[in-house]
Amino acid sequence: MRTLKDSWFMLRSDFRGDKLKILGTLVITVIFMCYLGGMTSLVANDVLGEQDRTMITDFLFLSFIPLLGLTFSRRSMKYWSEDSYTKMLVYLRTLPIPAAVILSRRKLQGVGSFILNGTLFFGIVYLLGGNFRTELAVPSYIAFAITWLGFGFMVSGLYIFIEYLFSGKAYLWLTLLIVVLSWGISFLVTLGGGNLFLYSISYSKEWGLLSPIMWGSLLLGTISVQLFSKWTIHRLKSRNLV
Repeated sequence: MRTLKDSWFMLRSDFRGDKLKILGTLVITVIFMCYLGGMTSLVANDVLGEQDRTMITDFLFLSFIPLLGLTFSRRSMKYWSEDSYTKMLVYLRTLPIPAAVILSRRKLQGVGSFILNGTLFFGIVYLLGGNFRTELAVPSYIAFAITWLGFGFMVSGLYIFIEYLFSGKAYLWLTLLIVVLSWGISFLVTLGGGNLFLYSISYSKEWGLLSPIMWGSLLLGTISVQLFSKWTIHRLKSRNLV
């Protein structure tokens, strides 16, 4: 409980900083979510209307949804060229802050990002996608969105692990590997005659907010974040930040 309280205090301090920087982050977030949501809606709406088991929707959701847990700031945009995550970690290590508090702060930040980015992303997909509004009532669409956000939680633990334990260049290549794996999973599912996107639509339409895959994805996502956080804390003790 003390760790969570200290993490919340750190997060609040971030929002009390440079108001212009915070506004810039918000603007970048809105623009990026409009782009991702608009592009995804155009593709997914057609797939939903035609019930086409193409792999493109699976690939878009598998690769895009984990990104909703990121904060689109100058620091995150320049992680490759400036190794900003490592520099941030070096700074935090100069402060009398336990690693558990630092990780807890990052998890709270991730939850906030998923709420903000997820609302924008799925809101745009629903508003632009006429077939979504035809197929799914609002409660069912919320279940669909939460199902995929649960998947995002699963992968976000891995993103946090990479963020804190690797350099900016290594982070870039590892995230590209995740994208390639997303493509591979989409290809294999399609090869087997399935479609994760249409499957999640079907379950959400039938079960609504009682959807077992929605609650299952949230549970697995929470477990994944906790396990990766513990592993990250353990590995941080031996990471050389020089």
